[in-house]
Amino acid sequence: MWPDLIRKAKEGGLDAVETYVFWNAHEPVRRQYDFSGNLDLIRFLKTIQDEGLYAILRIGPYACAEWNYGGFPMWLHNMPGVAFRTKNDVFMNEMKNFTSLIVDMVKAEKLFASQGGHIILAQIENEYGNVMKPYGEDGKSYINWCAQMADSLDIGVPWIMCQQAGAPKPMLETCNGWYCDQYKPKDPDTPKMWTENWTGWFKSWGGADPLRTAEDLAFSVARFFQKGGTLQNYYMYHGGTNFGRTSGGPYMTTSYDYNAPLDEYGNLNQPKWGHLKHLHDVLHSIEYTLTHGDVHTQKLDNSVTATVYQTNDKSSCFLSNSNTTTDVNVNFGGIDYFVPAWSISILPDCREEAYNTAKVYAQTSMMIKKSNKAEDEPDSLKWTWRPELIESASVQGKGDVSVNRIVDQKDMANDASDYLWYMTSVELARDDLTLNETVTLRVTDTGHVLHGFIHGKYIGSRWAKYGNNVTYVFEKNINLSPGRNLISLLSATVGFKNYEAKFDLVGAGITSPVELVLKKGDETIIKDLSSNKWTYKIGLDGISNKFFDPSKSSLKWISDQIPINKNFTWYKTTFKAPLGNKPVVVDLLGLGKGMAWVNGHSLGRYWPSYIANKQLCKTKACDYRGRYSDKKCLSKCGEPTQRWYHVPRSFFEDGDNTLVLFEEFGGNPSYVQFQTVEIGSICINAYEGKRVELSCHNRPISKIEFASFGHPQGVCGSFEKGECESDVDVVSILEKECVGKESCSFEISQDKFGKAYCEVRRLTVEAVCEDFIF
Repeated sequence: MWPDLIRKAKEGGLDAVETYVFWNAHEPVRRQYDFSGNLDLIRFLKTIQDEGLYAILRIGPYACAEWNYGGFPMWLHNMPGVAFRTKNDVFMNEMKNFTSLIVDMVKAEKLFASQGGHIILAQIENEYGNVMKPYGEDGKSYINWCAQMADSLDIGVPWIMCQQAGAPKPMLETCNGWYCDQYKPKDPDTPKMWTENWTGWFKSWGGADPLRTAEDLAFSVARFFQKGGTLQNYYMYHGGTNFGRTSGGPYMTTSYDYNAPLDEYGNLNQPKWGHLKHLHDVLHSIEYTLTHGDVHTQKLDNSVTATVYQTNDKSSCFLSNSNTTTDVNVNFGGIDYFVPAWSISILPDCREEAYNTAKVYAQTSMMIKKSNKAEDEPDSLKWTWRPELIESASVQGKGDVSVNRIVDQKDMANDASDYLWYMTSVELARDDLTLNETVTLRVTDTGHVLHGFIHGKYIGSRWAKYGNNVTYVFEKNINLSPGRNLISLLSATVGFKNYEAKFDLVGAGITSPVELVLKKGDETIIKDLSSNKWTYKIGLDGISNKFFDPSKSSLKWISDQIPINKNFTWYKTTFKAPLGNKPVVVDLLGLGKGMAWVNGHSLGRYWPSYIANKQLCKTKACDYRGRYSDKKCLSKCGEPTQRWYHVPRSFFEDGDNTLVLFEEFGGNPSYVQFQTVEIGSICINAYEGKRVELSCHNRPISKIEFASFGHPQGVCGSFEKGECESDVDVVSILEKECVGKESCSFEISQDKFGKAYCEVRRLTVEAVCEDFIF
C-alpha cells in the first residue's frame, strides 16, 4: 500500500512524510534486527523519495503512538539495572546503539538532505517535556545527554524535540496538539513548527468513534500559518491498522483509522482530504509572501482579525473570526466579506477570497460495506474447528518455570504472547475448615483479562475497563476438596501501556495478593497464596503450534458439530478473495474476543462483543465551531467498538484463502463474512461562487437522490429543503449533467441553479454511485 498512500498524500498537497521508527519492531531480540518486508525502513524512505517528497525521521526511539509499550522492546525492560528515559547507563547505552544503527543505515544510502537526500529533519526522544518533572535532576541530565548524543551523530540536518520547551542546543523544539497557533518556542531564533496536528483521535475498546471535522482541522492549520507557523505535520494523515499485537495503550483497538484524511483502508476520507487539499494549494500559492513578507495585524469589527503579509510586490491576507457562534459580515480594504464563525478566510491578493475553512467545497463520500463478490463463493462460509488444549495447564498444572511468588507478566512472558498461565495448588487435610464451605477465590489483577479454573473446570472471567487504572479484583465462589486443589489462572493482556512518566513500571498480569476467603459467622479467615509455589506457562497451545499457519496440513480439524458460544475454540474456513481492487474487510460481528489470521498473516486482536459505552455520545449534532477535544463529536455508542477488520489485498493468494480465528470468550462464526469497502453515495453541501466536483471514483453516478439550491438543511444522508429554495428543478439539471458519468463538475451560481432569495446560498446534492454487477 505504500506507493498508493504516498501518491495520494502528494496529490493532497503534502510536501513531506513524517514517520516513526519502532524499536521493538526492528530489534525484537537484543542485537537481532529485522528490516524485512513491511519493516524495510530504507525501502519506505526511498518510496517517499521516489514521489518527490521530503521525509522527517522520528527515531525517538520512544514513540508513544498508542503502540505496544510505546515502541520499547520488552527485553530492554528485563535488563538488570535498567531505568527508562532517565540518567541510566544501561538504558542510554541501548538507546544510543539503536539510534546510531538507524542513522548509519540512512547515511549509507545517502538519504539525509546534507548528503543530497530528502530527509530534512530527524527527531530524538518524544514528548519528554510532558513527563519530565517526575524524573527530577536525572531527567534534565538525560535530555541533555540525548541532545549531545544526537548531535554527535553528525547527520547534517537539524534535530527536533517535540513538546520540549527550551530544548538543549542545538535541538529545535516543536509543538504537538489540537492547536499550536499560540505556541512560541522559547528560543526566538527557532522556527515555529508543529509536529503533530491531531486529525482525529484513537479509539479504545469500549469507546465511541471520535470525529474531528474538516472545518475545524482546516481552521487550526490556517490559523497556525496566519500566526507565523513554518512547518505543520498531520498526525495522522493515514492511521492504518495495528496488525498483530502492535496496539498498546492498553486497550487500544486494532483499527488506527484516527479519522485521518486517508482512512484505514487507504481511501480518501472526504471531505477532509479534499478540503485540506484546497487549503494546501492556497498556502502554496502564497508561500513566498508568508516566508518573506512583513507582518502586521489589524482588529476589525465583531472580533475579526486581519493579518497582512506584505512584500514589495505582493500582499496576502488572513481574515480570522474566532467567535464560536457568530457569523460576521466585515468590510476590509473597501470590500465586504462573509466570514462564518470559527473560520479563517485566505485572500492571496488581499482582495479575493480563495479559501475559507468553514466553506467546504469538497464532496462528502459515504462509504459502505458490500458482500463478497467472488466466483463460486457460497453465501456463508463453511467452518471446521479445534479446541484449544488447556488441559496441561488447567488440569495438570504443567508449565515452564516455578517460583515461590507472584511474578509480573511482563517479566515472565517477555511480551512473547498475550497469554500467561499462573498455576498453584492448595493441599487440604480432611479436617480443614474450608471443606464443605463456600470459599471465595479473590485475585487482584492488572492483566487485563482473567480466566479462572479449579481442577480444570472453568469458573468464570473478568476484564478491566479502559482507563489509567486497570487494576480490578476477580472474585468467584469455589468448592475445595481434600488433597490437592489445582488453581489455574489464565491472564491475557491487551497491549502494554505506552504513555506517562515511568509507564514502563506499570505492572501487568496478576499481582499479590491471591487469597482464599472463608466467612464463618462474624469471622473472616483469609489464606494468602502469594508465597505459594507458582508455576508459569507462556502462551497457548494453538498459538505456539501455529494453528493459524496454512502449511500445517497435518493438523486435524473437526468438520461437524461446529460449537458456538464456546470459549477457547479455534475455527478455520476457506474462501475466495473478493473480486476487484477495492479494500477488503472481514466482518466479525457475533464473535467475542480473540485473534484472526488470513493465510497466516495476523489481522490483530478482535473484540466485537465489547460495546461502546452508550453514555459517551451526546444527542446534539456535531458542531465544528469551538475548540475540539477527544470528547467532542463522538458517535456509534451502543455499537461494537470495532466490527470490521482490515485484510490487505497483499495477504490474499490466488485460489483458496484461509481464515483462522481463535475465540477466547465464545461466539458464533456463522455471521462472519468478507466485504469490500466502497463509496455508496456522494454529497455536496457548498456555498455558491465555487466550482465543485462529484466523483464516484471509477464507477458511474446512477442517481441524484436529492438536490436543492438555497438554504437546505441537514447532513449527507438526511438532507431536507429549507425555507429558501430556488425557482428551478435542480434535480433535473444535475441528472442531465452527472448521471451515467464517473464524475461531473460545475460552478454553483444562480445563473445555473435559479434565483434563491436568501442572504447566503448553498447547493446541496446527494448522488448514488452505481453498484456493479459481476
